[in-house]
Amino acid sequence: MTVTRFNKQQEVYVEKAREVISGADFRRMIIGSYGTFLREYEAINRLNVFPVPDGDTGTNMLLTLQAVVRTLQEAPDSGIGPLAKRAADSALMGARGNSGVILSQIFRGLSRGLRGKETARNAEIGKAFQYGILYAYRAVAKPMEGTILTVAKGIAKGAHRALRDNRSLEDVLREAVRAGRKELDRTPQLLPALAAAGVVDAGGLGLIVFIEGCLEGLSGECVAPVAKLEQELRPASGEVEQADPTHPYCTEFLVKNCTINARAAQKVLQDLGVSLITSDGDGLLKVHIHTAHPGAVLELATAWGALSGIKIDNMLEQNERFLTARAVTDPVAVISVAAGAGLIEIMKKLGAQIVISGGQTMNPPVEDFVAAIHQGQARQYIILPNNRNILLAASQVKKILGDRVLIVPTTNIPQGTAALLGFDPAMTAEVNAANMQQRAAKIRAGAVTQAVRDSMLAGRVVPEGRWIGVVDNKVLCDGDSAEAALFGLLAELVQPDSELVTLYTGGDIDEVPPQMLQDLHEHFPKLEVETYPGGQPYYHFIVGVE
Repeated sequence: MTVTRFNKQQEVYVEKAREVISGADFRRMIIGSYGTFLREYEAINRLNVFPVPDGDTGTNMLLTLQAVVRTLQEAPDSGIGPLAKRAADSALMGARGNSGVILSQIFRGLSRGLRGKETARNAEIGKAFQYGILYAYRAVAKPMEGTILTVAKGIAKGAHRALRDNRSLEDVLREAVRAGRKELDRTPQLLPALAAAGVVDAGGLGLIVFIEGCLEGLSGECVAPVAKLEQELRPASGEVEQADPTHPYCTEFLVKNCTINARAAQKVLQDLGVSLITSDGDGLLKVHIHTAHPGAVLELATAWGALSGIKIDNMLEQNERFLTARAVTDPVAVISVAAGAGLIEIMKKLGAQIVISGGQTMNPPVEDFVAAIHQGQARQYIILPNNRNILLAASQVKKILGDRVLIVPTTNIPQGTAALLGFDPAMTAEVNAANMQQRAAKIRAGAVTQAVRDSMLAGRVVPEGRWIGVVDNKVLCDGDSAEAALFGLLAELVQPDSELVTLYTGGDIDEVPPQMLQDLHEHFPKLEVETYPGGQPYYHFIVGVE
């Protein structure tokens, strides 16, 4: 039996250990993990060793969890298997950044381990967590030790030992956390960048916080902020609206001689769906709801009066028919990712049919790509991620949509614009992807910004606030001014056969000062220099050399 105390500031769960885990227990575990993440995600963000604003690990994992919790709070299912499946689907579609995608794979493993179950015994859910860790490890093409994956292996080993000893699920999770923390402490020994910064791996800590939150939610130790899903952590990233697969039936009906009012009807129906609208007057009640169980809604309503004008539409089928009926105008189109009005305009002018807003600090979720493709009119799409932290999300889109999607793994804006110059809508998607990747590979790119935290360069400390030149997540130079950092960066990027330098100016600068352009021509007389207003946040200059 569960005893729950609640006030406006916090949720406190108190319960005894159990042998059988129900859907309600699972729901509470995941909601508990979200509450714990709300408490800890900023501390996880601070472990980022990269000295520029980034798609921070804690925020990305929190937003991925937010998508799961939103679905679980609305889901009418009571069985642990169906709830785990909903959680996995929501985690995948809401996954942000590499850490969010890895977390989504843990939910995928949980779903596999709990498939078809109404309840689960301790050993069964413990093994499902092990499945999750395995899926997380497999999600990364080239696993690297000293990262979240090292911690994941430690968690899996700890859980296995506890399961082997037939211990309770609470003990399994505690042992998993203990073993994971032991591996987390080792991550600086495995990655020099962590050792230099004096921190442990952020993703690894995030995974431990997730398991700890599940334990707190399950065991009654949970004292965390209420999960406020309305908070705007997620930046707006598109205007595409699609049918919700968890509530596919649009159900409408009229109740004549109705015995209850609209407000009372809302209270009865609110747990059965979303988009609930009720209106009443003169003994009539009109109901509109998106639900997974229209029969249950109608059965409740028959007790209120005579039903009339019943209308049930499968929105997923409607959406599919609509998409099929639309004229396919392009055999292949490009989806590019960019942040900044200037960069978005450039991408569109170069031929990107769809530009998803996002980048360094705003990693778009998988669902933004899937929704854009469903809304589009092309048979196939080529995705340009233009950021390392979006590559895994793009790969999940391909897993969902298969051959309809190809990925050109661009990791920065100059590579993305170069790839677009190789796009020919008259060619097949496969030929285009090959040509675009070949063009992108010829680009050397970097950026100029100010350090948001202290970092190391050639054995010395580069203090917060100093101008730095960055290439592939590494600080290569620094200077007292943006111009000094730019010249130092170009000295690293320019090769004897380089011909063109392209500068994209950030949102904090109107144009490149004339004196700086003159200095560039004097220092690099053989190079042509082009400048474009990019409007990107955080980066004073984005630099491409070809």
